[in-house]
Amino acid sequence: MDQAQFLQLIDGHQGIIHKICRLYRDSKEDREDLFQEIVFQLWKSAPSFKGEAQFSSWLYRVALTTAIAGFRKKQVKITYTDVLPEKADVPVNRDEQERFFAALKQLDDGDKALIALYLENMSYQQIAEIMGITENYVGVKLNRIKTKIQQLLKLI
Repeated sequence: MDQAQFLQLIDGHQGIIHKICRLYRDSKEDREDLFQEIVFQLWKSAPSFKGEAQFSSWLYRVALTTAIAGFRKKQVKITYTDVLPEKADVPVNRDEQERFFAALKQLDDGDKALIALYLENMSYQQIAEIMGITENYVGVKLNRIKTKIQQLLKLI
């Protein structure tokens, strides 16, 4: 993949990167830094992309790994929670959206990754491939996450 192709793919998929940055970083500056780090890691990893999976699946894997690795380096304390609303319950107004993201930020890294993929309307099979877990476990985890988010939204 040459530089022009890479930039075109990043441009077409930057919404995914922005969502991950919003999930894993609080301040605008931190989100911008993470965005740059993800793009850098994607460029470094580009030779490993063989086209066997969708570009977006590969991008998610690299982006989530980069975001989570950044947390480990900074040793940020992360609290574990388990909840996700049904897709129809995803907030549409600004206040609800902020509450929803506040609840998502309380989830652990793995749960955030599952939610991000789920909210992108990926199938359980696609999520399982990206996360390296079974489809059944995706279903179990998502049900637990949905319940946890519902509880968190009541507290916020």
